[in-house]
Parts: sequence; structure tokens; C-alpha cells
Amino acid sequence: MTATIERADIAALTGQLAQFDDPRDDAARLALLRTLYAVGRHDLPLGRVFEGHVDALQIVSRYGTSAQRTAAHAAAREGAVFGVWNADDPEAPATLADLRLSGGKAFASGAGIVTHALVSVDAKGGRQLLLVDLAGAPPAIDRSWWRVTGMQRSETHRVRWDAAPLPPAAAIGAPGDYVREPWFSGGALRFAAVQAGGIAAVVDQVRDHLVAAGRADDPHQAVRLADLFLAAQGAADAVAAAAHGWQDDAVERTLAGVAAARVAVYQAGERVLMLAQAAVGVQAMFLDHPLAATLADLAVYLRQPGPDAQRTRTGAAVAAGLLTPTL
Repeated sequence: MTATIERADIAALTGQLAQFDDPRDDAARLALLRTLYAVGRHDLPLGRVFEGHVDALQIVSRYGTSAQRTAAHAAAREGAVFGVWNADDPEAPATLADLRLSGGKAFASGAGIVTHALVSVDAKGGRQLLLVDLAGAPPAIDRSWWRVTGMQRSETHRVRWDAAPLPPAAAIGAPGDYVREPWFSGGALRFAAVQAGGIAAVVDQVRDHLVAAGRADDPHQAVRLADLFLAAQGAADAVAAAAHGWQDDAVERTLAGVAAARVAVYQAGERVLMLAQAAVGVQAMFLDHPLAATLADLAVYLRQPGPDAQRTRTGAAVAAGLLTPTL
């Protein structure tokens, strides 16, 4: 896909959400993850921006005051787009002094699309979140930095403020709330669902290509299609298993399940990238082929931080008996 992501795209997806706060049970959790999966299957960069929107609304719902929650929910229903910008610009980290925001953020996905950003700053007692209405405190956006082979449409840029004034009610929660578990690390299950959707999209597009080319009956291609399906279904099943195992009050077990899902999705994605290129060949590398953008987007989006740490956590959880194979 080449079309830019519009706020209206996020607004349309927002209308599909049954709630903005944390899912209360397995059914609600799976419904949200299936929505994210479907968006990723349709458009990975859109899925990335939408996942950040969902994340931000859940955080405000979890830690905000009643007035903050009401205002954020109303804004989202009226078409506002939310995001979470946590990664500091290494050259000038974001700071807050006398209710003025200065410094910057890197990897600010949706910059130019997002209307309200949750921006983290260091404060006494821990990381503090600030809900910044970007109409009132617009950042300078450096669009020259995000020069990558995929996910360009996620508009993941560097942003910076210079003593932008914020209202006293900008703070969401208390210092340290943002990194409370299992929501901080466990929230990775949302983007794993988007990634799993992107993996399914590769399977869809390889199948469509082979069927249209009359090559799906070739025994070598049939084996590749089987392997593609098994990898994609394994990724989806791992996300569903982690969702079923989620318990707010069983932090280590919950985070172990999420780590296992992340590893499973990463490994499935790597395998699917290899199989798709082998199945379609050089045609998948032509810029006008649907697979070219999907493969490039997936290759970039899979590179979430710390894949080795997720494997280590998963192995430790197996050793501790927190994770065991089940049917």
C-alpha cells in the first residue's frame, strides 16, 4: 500500500472498539487482539499507529482521573488520535520544568497523525506520563530521520519541544505508574497481534500469487504453502494462548506467556519472510508487487527491542515451571 494514513482511518477503527479501558476478561481481551490482528493483516503501518492509539487510551483509562478519562474518551469518539511516545531522543531527552516541556522523543510513531501524545519524562519517583494536546503544544517534527526500507507510512519520526507550556492537568497518574506490570511489558501482546496479522497477510498474498500464476499445484509450492500456514497459525495461536493465560495478579506467569508469544511471533515472521521469497522469487521484489511492501514492512516491524531477552525470559519461565506445553 502507498496511501498515507489519515486520522479518519484511525477514527473508523476506533468505532470498532467495544471499550477504551483494559479488557476485563478473556472474551474482551481476545476481541481486542483479533481486531488488532485484522488491522495488521490489512495494513501493518496502520496497525502500528492504531495499536499505539489503543495503548494510549488504555493508559489514560487505567491511571487518569475521572475527568481525564471522560475527556480522552470523548475526544477519541470525535476522531482524535492518541499515541505513546516513550523513547527519548538521545541527544536531548524530554524534560518538564515549571510546566514547560522541552527536549525530544525518537521513534514517535504517528507524528503528524497523532493529535494527543502520551509523553514520558523522568520525575522524582519514576517515569511520569504527560498527555500533550499537540494542537496546543505542537512539536517540531524531524522527518529526515525515518529512512527505512519498510514501515515508512507509520510516520515514526523524531519530535522536539522548546519550553512548550502544558496545563497542570497534563500529568497522567503518578511517577512510576507507567512501568507497572503486567501492563507495561505485557502490553507487547498488542503489537504481537498486529505482527501476527502481518504474517497472515504474507500467507494470503503468496497464496494469491501462486494461484493466479497456476503454480499452487506444484508439489514444492504446496509444501511451502503448508509451511507458511503452519508458521502463521502458530503465531496466532501463541498470541491467543498468552491472552488466555493473562492474570493481572499473576505477574510473572502472565509476562512469561507474553514473552513466549513474542518469541513465537518473531520466529514465525522470520520463517515466513524466507518462505515467501522462495515461493514467489524475484517478482516479490518488484515495487509494484503487493508482497514487496508487506515483506519490507514486516521485516522492519519484527525488530521490536530485545528479542534475545524474550527468549531468555521464556527459558527461565520453563525452568521455573511457569510455562509448560499444554493442549
